[in-house]
Amino acid sequence: MSGNATTRFANVSLLSVASRLPGRVRTSADVQDRLAPALRRLGLPRTLLQRVAGVHERRAWGPDEDVTTATVAAGEEALQVAGVDPSDVGLIINTSVTRKHLEPSVAVGLHHGLGLPSSAVNFDVANACLGFINGMSIAAGMIESGQIRYAIVVDGEDADDVQDATVERLLHADAGRDDFMAEFATLTLGSGAAAAVLGRADEHPDGHRILGGVTRAATQHHLLCVGSTDGMFTDAQALLEGGLELVVDAWKDAVAEWDWAAMDRYVTHQVSKVHTRAITEAVGLDRSRVPVTFPTLGNVGPASVPITLAAEQESLRAGDRVLLMGVGSGINTAMMELAW
Repeated sequence: MSGNATTRFANVSLLSVASRLPGRVRTSADVQDRLAPALRRLGLPRTLLQRVAGVHERRAWGPDEDVTTATVAAGEEALQVAGVDPSDVGLIINTSVTRKHLEPSVAVGLHHGLGLPSSAVNFDVANACLGFINGMSIAAGMIESGQIRYAIVVDGEDADDVQDATVERLLHADAGRDDFMAEFATLTLGSGAAAAVLGRADEHPDGHRILGGVTRAATQHHLLCVGSTDGMFTDAQALLEGGLELVVDAWKDAVAEWDWAAMDRYVTHQVSKVHTRAITEAVGLDRSRVPVTFPTLGNVGPASVPITLAAEQESLRAGDRVLLMGVGSGINTAMMELAW
């Protein structure tokens, strides 16, 4: 073993997953029209986002929408579907990258919005695009240990402002081709919200068992993707190579303890056409079992895994095995198996 961290759960189930998408569609054609002067000046194709990333559109919050309201709505739906009263929730974990201020935590506003009791623990978990999977693992551990009965994990992303700031910066006359490629990933971001409710498997025999998973870190690459409210700057090729190496190493180590070669569905973090194809080929996944949402939603950060899972849940059947997979800036990777 070269350092794989494995976690197993015996009595935790995913009871529900729900999402909320913004009503406004921002197409790649629109983004590229705004960037037309820069694309001409740098000799870049007008359809770069579609051709390279495979992102044709993404969602953006409209004038009568906001990410907090949407996240609360996703949480309310998840609780309703799970049949869990807010008063019984013992934990809420917010996992979003988006935050309007450093403190208090985003979780406190969502705790209030969902009407959770004062006994419900609330905090943020920030780990780039792996946050939601990490949040599920933390919540599962607290349920398994008997600390809480129910947990809700939430995420709400708002990429609108950072994307607008990036477009304006790239239109400056002194922005070169290297600058454009360093900020290219920001142009693929989308907005959205999601929530999941977890509880004890023995109390919910119809739930979807959370079996456990693995995590792995390659933090020597922590400067390859650095984001803030001003922008996200990425060495895309090095990040892809480092992420692939990490995923493959984690996958190989997991073989001794997990049978992930024939899952019924692989729900991966949605980045782009290039990343999805590379990971699929690197570990030999059946492409027909890897659903994609990035063409129409872009990269919704940590919310992309639960949003994709929510979109797939109607086609899943009891007994199906689902593997959640993600790679996040840092670099970290996490994989979590569900028995549907």
